[in-house]
Amino acid sequence: MHIHFLDLFQSMQQQLEQPRAVLDESLLIELVNRIRPEDTKDSTEIEEKFNAFVQALLITPDAVSTLQTFVLRVITRYKQTSLFSDSGILSLDGFWNQLNQRMGAHILPLIPDRQNLQELVRQIFYKSTDKYWLDHLENKHWHRLFSVFNQGHSNQFEKIRIKDEMVKALTILSYRISGIGLHPEFINAQPELMEYESPFLVQNREINEFIQEYKKRYNDVNIVDAIAPPDASQALVMLEQCHDVVAKIRRSTKRIGVSVSLTYMLALLEQCLERIEILLNMMMDDDQLRYQSIGHFLVDLTEAIYSERSVRALLATNSELLALQVTENASKTGEHYVSTDKKGFFAMYKSAAGAGVIIAIMATLKTLMARVSLAPLMQAFSYSMNYSLGFMLIHVLHFTVATKQPAMTAAALASTVQQRKGSRMAQIAELAALIVNIIRTQFIAILGNISIAIPTAALIAFLWDSALHEPLMSHVKASKTLHDLNPFTSLAIPHAAIAGVCLFLSGLLAGYFDNMAVYRKVGPRIKAHVALAKMMGQERLTRFADYIERNLGALAGNFIFGVMLGSMGTIGFILGLPLDIRHIAFASANFIQGLMHINGPDIGLVIVSFMGVLLIGLTNLFVSFTLTIIVALRARRVRFEQWKPLAKLVMTHFLTRPSDFFWPPKKNNTIDENHTSNKSQN
Repeated sequence: MHIHFLDLFQSMQQQLEQPRAVLDESLLIELVNRIRPEDTKDSTEIEEKFNAFVQALLITPDAVSTLQTFVLRVITRYKQTSLFSDSGILSLDGFWNQLNQRMGAHILPLIPDRQNLQELVRQIFYKSTDKYWLDHLENKHWHRLFSVFNQGHSNQFEKIRIKDEMVKALTILSYRISGIGLHPEFINAQPELMEYESPFLVQNREINEFIQEYKKRYNDVNIVDAIAPPDASQALVMLEQCHDVVAKIRRSTKRIGVSVSLTYMLALLEQCLERIEILLNMMMDDDQLRYQSIGHFLVDLTEAIYSERSVRALLATNSELLALQVTENASKTGEHYVSTDKKGFFAMYKSAAGAGVIIAIMATLKTLMARVSLAPLMQAFSYSMNYSLGFMLIHVLHFTVATKQPAMTAAALASTVQQRKGSRMAQIAELAALIVNIIRTQFIAILGNISIAIPTAALIAFLWDSALHEPLMSHVKASKTLHDLNPFTSLAIPHAAIAGVCLFLSGLLAGYFDNMAVYRKVGPRIKAHVALAKMMGQERLTRFADYIERNLGALAGNFIFGVMLGSMGTIGFILGLPLDIRHIAFASANFIQGLMHINGPDIGLVIVSFMGVLLIGLTNLFVSFTLTIIVALRARRVRFEQWKPLAKLVMTHFLTRPSDFFWPPKKNNTIDENHTSNKSQN
């Protein structure tokens, strides 16, 4: 690939030869334009264009000295410290202030500071895809470029100025790390920091000693390249210890919980530690380490240009640990929703059957509430309290709502994917066995809900009619109820998908409140409540506190889920949108009560309505399960590529032993690769 650079080098040389000429930065923009590949992910093109640039430097007379002088003189016209200390690093403002600022900047753009070097970098690497091709370049490419670029001992003034700016940035970053390491929330997460000498304080001492020695060596030196920099090994050791503390806190969040502010501080601290290491390496005498560090810094800068004002980038940086913590709590709960034997299978049926009775009562109460003319807000409130208190009662009585399972079991599945060990086929076999157990448990839970909800709802309608001598619902209401279940002529399936999204959100919120209960020490704080102790007695208060600590997430998740279900129709009415929810358990109760109150239902109506109930259930499960497993896998940074062989294994199991999906096997069978391969060969 032949690319011309000669005209650019000549233009730079002409400008440098004019004593008072203002150097034209557009030449650097054009230079990068010629190196930039058309396809930023085409490795062949990236390497060819980059090598062509390095080759041009080597074969063009005086090209290296011209480019070096031009670049260094342009750089020294700008303020550089903030480029080294702030670019690509989260602000100390905190998460919520940063979120507000970034959202505000999209509405009313910020005024760029033309004196800062960041603006020059933003003009040169103006494409958001630049980070991809720069990141593709390996260490050997950077070493080759900078070993060519750094030839000669000219431009000493500019080199000293840049190194001085890097020293200022080192000072800023080191004190920033010390400040974060001494933050009360950080100390709370790692109390040992106060018992022994904190590595966050020691690193500051080591960095300061390095800087003092550096200034002593480079003071009044004419040729900066001839002096060896001081040893920074001790400072790097302390920075590594700081990394270890951060990793320890991340691991301990499973036990102590995590907050938005702690997550933000951990992300900020990691960025500062990585940047200070890069700067130290850029100042070292080891050419290979120095050149690859400059390359990494350049990649960080190009990514920072587009992420430091991005709301999505801020959320991505800070949501991972929170999402992991939320789904971690959900996965622990999810393990209880998977039965592997007959005892667990029948226990799940009993639990779901108990919920079926309460669901039939809740469905009837909603029908009665609909007969009362209320303002939209009051109607939403009454529906929400009906659902919320009903779901909370179901949880308190240790019953099970079938559709609550997917949000929990998906997180348990993602946790299993993350922790899988052994051969690839054995891992897939383990997952397939878990999926079969999940499907079987889900089947019996749904059966338990609707097999009891339907007769209970029918009994309530019959008793209402017998006792009060009036039907529970009119013929018109019954017709509308059945029409709303028709999957072909109504919005039953989209409404079921909305309910699936609500189920997914309630699962996340349950995990969030479980995390909060641990992090905010809700249980111990209730136990220490003086007024409650006087009212309830300390023993009863202790039992209550323990219950709340274990169940806060489930109670809060159920309450908010009920509010979402109860208010969705009202929100749709206010917005003029066809929003509503369809939930399989309530749909089954409405189905039987609608049939009992319609005049002469035909067999076609019965079949279509019941089909609608089943499709509503499948949609509820599919949407909530899919959304949860996507979030759970992302939170764990897991990229599971074996979906096809996993699906094939589950399908083969269904064809060979279909009863395992609906009835527990005689013994706890596991799917293994030998069994599957034998079956498939037969």
